[in-house]
Amino acid sequence: MSQIPLGLLQQFVRVARLGNLSRAAVQANLTVSALSHQVRQLEDRLGRRLFERGPRGVTLTTEGCSLLEAVGEHFDGIDHALARYRERRHDSLTLSASSGIMSSWLMPRLPDLVAGHPELELNLQSSSTLVDFEREPVDVALRYGRGQWEGLRSERLFGEWLAPVATPELVARMGDADPHDLAAWPLLGDPGNRWNDWFAHFGGERPKRYVAHFDSTDALRHAALEGLGVALGRMVTSRSLIDAGRLVVLGERYMSVREAYWLVYPSRSQEHRGLQVFRDWLLAEADAYCTQMPQLREDEAASA
Repeated sequence: MSQIPLGLLQQFVRVARLGNLSRAAVQANLTVSALSHQVRQLEDRLGRRLFERGPRGVTLTTEGCSLLEAVGEHFDGIDHALARYRERRHDSLTLSASSGIMSSWLMPRLPDLVAGHPELELNLQSSSTLVDFEREPVDVALRYGRGQWEGLRSERLFGEWLAPVATPELVARMGDADPHDLAAWPLLGDPGNRWNDWFAHFGGERPKRYVAHFDSTDALRHAALEGLGVALGRMVTSRSLIDAGRLVVLGERYMSVREAYWLVYPSRSQEHRGLQVFRDWLLAEADAYCTQMPQLREDEAASA
């Protein structure tokens, strides 16, 4: 077997650790097709299948796990050795966020940031998985959770409320069905199984079954928008859809949750001038949003 190019092994390690060709391609500055070709080229050279391809990403085979264990730490050593020589651009900021908060809350506000700071170049990565700041070239992230991420600085932006949402067309089809009697409605199972919390909080009969279950909030929101059923929606990320009339809240009952939205970044990013600009702007935007939506501040007090 001829010598394996280090570039192919490097791309293998990147894909193996991210478990997603699209994200790995962005990191490698390649197209997904080009990166996939390099992975297959490595498999052909080794005569081994390294990944199992699936609709939700790629997973390592037994052979792939063995190869990653053998070569991964060596690339880590090279990366750490070269880190001190890399020039850090303080006018460029890489941000990771879920597509929900990115498209519904952040994106409509970004034109003001860009207009006020034309020198700042933004690199936006939309992902539902948590970014690994140690291995990925990301400066800052927006995360949904309880603010406990070891080794990272977390600054709370605002809280969240949940409520049942559905399309106006579905509501019309249901006719005179009581919006408070949710057992009579087609419900969509959510990733965190928060319907259990909802019925524990408000009471009422639980449904005998759900129309469908989803393992991501993005898929759940799309299903609700297609009229498949009623979703327990996050109000922050659903607000623009409600304001546009694409979704309506059933029964006007809301449940606060302990999770919130956070600005998260590693200690290495603290001196990044681009992050300082973005952080100051973002905290001001979050403060203004809480002024418009005072229940978000109430949620913060209740969750403290």
